[in-house]
Amino acid sequence: MNRVIVTGAAGHLGKKVFNHLKGESGYQVIGLDIRDVPEPDIHVADFSEYGSWIEHLNQGDIVIHLAADREPTATWGSAIHNNINGTLNLFQACAERGVKRLVFASSNWVHGGYRFSDEVLTPSLPAYPVNAYGSAKLFGELAGKHFSKHHGLSVICLRIGWTQWTHDNQPGEHMAMGIWGQEMWLSDRDFLDGVQKSVDAHDVPYAIINLVSNNRGMRWDIESTKQVIGYKPQDSFAPSIGISTKIKSVLKNALVYKLPRFFDRIMAEW
Repeated sequence: MNRVIVTGAAGHLGKKVFNHLKGESGYQVIGLDIRDVPEPDIHVADFSEYGSWIEHLNQGDIVIHLAADREPTATWGSAIHNNINGTLNLFQACAERGVKRLVFASSNWVHGGYRFSDEVLTPSLPAYPVNAYGSAKLFGELAGKHFSKHHGLSVICLRIGWTQWTHDNQPGEHMAMGIWGQEMWLSDRDFLDGVQKSVDAHDVPYAIINLVSNNRGMRWDIESTKQVIGYKPQDSFAPSIGISTKIKSVLKNALVYKLPRFFDRIMAEW
């Protein structure tokens, strides 16, 4: 039986994972969260401090790290405190306690800068974060690579798509960021299947993989996800947007990306 530790177990994604694995055979599930909740198997832990929560980690455990400031608009202060310091503390504790694997919840925001390009978003494409949140997730991936190479910790980084905390996670034009937002939709059952398969996967020293549903026309490549963990997405969605959203996307592309690059070229020596 695998002993699985879920961080952020009282949060949006953590609660889904905690409840799902609790209902599956073959797992002993322990939750850690910064909040004190009325669930005997979820314990209080502040990962920004190296504290007593370390005692919940045992040799051979598998840790699913979902605790973080989840907001793409997170300030640098919050991203450093919660998403960098907290993640680094957890990696260090896992190495010290002999944890077998850490499944790290990275994010599509590591490639946020490619929104208005046409590149296929493979895990090997150079990172292009555009905010503190995405930069902090990139840090977590790099930290995972270090702890895998130098401490023998198996690390699987999941670049998770969009699992909404509204609309029962049903996709549609209500999703922000136009086609980009809809193409990265991740259904609940595909999310849970991807996480569970990451727990169960064999012989994976280190990997970065995309985790999105099989959406029509998407640029996120999931072939390596299928190969590394045996992912088989069950859900898909065909993105569509109305004229007002198309206009907003064109304006955003022009004002935020095209014009600054144009002025950089013509005023290179200014």
